[in-house]
Amino acid sequence: MTSTIAPVRHPAPHTIARVRVPDAARMRALRLEMLADSPLAFLETVAEAAARPHEHFRAQIAHNIRSGSAAQFVAVEDGRFVGHAGGVVLAADRRVTVVFAVYVTPRLRGTGLVGALIEAVARWSRDERRPELMLEVVSGNDRAVRAYERLGFRDTGVRVPHPVIAGLTELQMRRDA
Repeated sequence: MTSTIAPVRHPAPHTIARVRVPDAARMRALRLEMLADSPLAFLETVAEAAARPHEHFRAQIAHNIRSGSAAQFVAVEDGRFVGHAGGVVLAADRRVTVVFAVYVTPRLRGTGLVGALIEAVARWSRDERRPELMLEVVSGNDRAVRAYERLGFRDTGVRVPHPVIAGLTELQMRRDA
């Protein structure tokens, strides 16, 4: 089943929309911003992402759309991407959507955009008959944990090693889609 998520207006002048192939350049710019702002939260460095050509970002978006196993949503302000949240099918349990790469540009944090982005992922997950969302957040990132708790996520008690940075752990959180 292919989901067609229509753009949703959220705190003006922001729109939440699914990422499309023509968005690759803006997605690349947002990815670099995300990595520069929050280097522990994501699974690569600014240098690694910057070294990838534009075509890499375009191909990844096209693959996600074609496969149906992942979807990315962005908050858009005056044509610029200012937030992101993605969802991907959990291979071990196809009833679960893993939420990934949640980000809101610093000046817009606390405006409700993260909730709108998570809701876009949740709607996609429900449309694809996956009733649960799961995410992992770096232990000690209390601001993010509180934001996710406000959105209905609960700490499962599961702790996993950070997939890139030795010595860091992530806590797992889940909620209904």
